[in-house]
Amino acid sequence: MTGAHQPNPLRTLLVLARASNLPTVWSNCLAGWLLGGGGEPFRFFWLCVGATLLYTGGMFLNDAFDADFDRQHRRQRPIPSGAVKAREVWLSGFIFLGFGAVTLAWMGKITAILTILLVLCILIYDLIHKLIFLSPVLMACCRLLLYLVAASISINGISGLAVWSAIALAAYIVGLSYLARKETSRGPLRNWPVFFLFTPICLALLVNDANQQQTAFIISLALAVWILWCLRHTFWKPQRNIGVTVSRLLAGIALVDWLAVGAGTQSISLVFVALFFAALVFQKFIPAT
Repeated sequence: MTGAHQPNPLRTLLVLARASNLPTVWSNCLAGWLLGGGGEPFRFFWLCVGATLLYTGGMFLNDAFDADFDRQHRRQRPIPSGAVKAREVWLSGFIFLGFGAVTLAWMGKITAILTILLVLCILIYDLIHKLIFLSPVLMACCRLLLYLVAASISINGISGLAVWSAIALAAYIVGLSYLARKETSRGPLRNWPVFFLFTPICLALLVNDANQQQTAFIISLALAVWILWCLRHTFWKPQRNIGVTVSRLLAGIALVDWLAVGAGTQSISLVFVALFFAALVFQKFIPAT
């Protein structure tokens, strides 16, 4: 009977990695790469591998740094629950981070510099995100830098649109991360950070010309409806559920990426939509936060 209570090693790995969010990492890679003009599929493949390793390493180290906090507030997490030893999480996190950095750095000088900045940003976030109010900005910088890393390996490199799209995504992450910080607290919620979630929509409606405005409007409408549907779990229900709001908004990153790229081809649009639904499906099995 005791064997029934032993943790599943694969599930422990996936929970530590918050693997349900990986489709949004891949959608970031695809959007940044396309905004830079696309290029060789081989390089894009290694971009996704490197980004996956960096994200996984960052999430492992996030749990390692947060072990004391989780023992008090989130005892179901792998370290406080005894599913894995803290030492193993520390070691694995740095290994994933190291291999991820090496995987990306060989693709060019600019890519290497941006990768180093991304790794530093991940480490700083993991170290101090429970200590400072501005930690959502650090999380946003991680996604912004991933966009720029992806664009840097493409044919045309980092375009102005890629930079602005990265900033818009970062604003979305700020709004999302503010809510995530409140998930374990019972204090009042401010409304104004939530407006950052709509920044990608504002950018899309400003930059798209007449030929693309209809498509931008349709995708913007879909994203706006999704954001409002997510927020209702926190602001418009008798019993607020910030966890559901944050998880669903995380899946919505794929929609933000789709909006950044615009119409593209039908197959590209289907990829972003598929990644969005993949994130939602994965959340049924692996917690996103």
